[in-house]
Amino acid sequence: MRFERYTDQVARWPQQGRHILAHHDTESIVVYQAYRPSIALHAVQHQQFGGDFSYNRMSWIKPNFLWMMYRAGWATKEGQEHILAITLRRSFFDQVLREVVPSRYEPSRFSDEAAWKKAVASSEVRLQWDPDHDPTGAPVARKAVQLGLRGETLRRYGTGAVLAIEDITPFVIEQREHASGDFSRLLIPEERVYVPADPDAGRAVGIDYPSHL
Repeated sequence: MRFERYTDQVARWPQQGRHILAHHDTESIVVYQAYRPSIALHAVQHQQFGGDFSYNRMSWIKPNFLWMMYRAGWATKEGQEHILAITLRRSFFDQVLREVVPSRYEPSRFSDEAAWKKAVASSEVRLQWDPDHDPTGAPVARKAVQLGLRGETLRRYGTGAVLAIEDITPFVIEQREHASGDFSRLLIPEERVYVPADPDAGRAVGIDYPSHL
């Protein structure tokens, strides 16, 4: 992975709106999850999810590093002591985006609340936009996405879609002492606005496209 100072990156990021900030290239995108040791160590050893990992419940992935740090308390919360960076095929990630159903009822997308509830019940991908966070955990105006996977989509994610699984906990522990004050020494994964190759995926998830596109 490529790393860069937080202070350099934040100056380039959109300050508000719905954007997927992610570490990505032309073929892949990195998402993050936090787990207890038994799940994380198995995933790294086998380069897929298994062992104590449950395929019978929804599992949430986060493309944004600082949102994961907020959720896991920089790897200090119980059951979230190991931070995994999971590299996925972009084609799979875009397919996931196309299949999302929002966690909250949106009148602009559904004829009524009953139609939304029916879509939620049948969907394998849940969409949630939340405030993004700065390194201290304070919310900012920009929105960050997280995606809940279940069923066959989760099984495909946990096995076939994965290109690599890396435990970045040592990096997280090293950097969390810099996640306060002026942030001048804080390094995080290099993240840029992610634009799906398929416009339908972008419309489905409701991203705000950069003004230059």
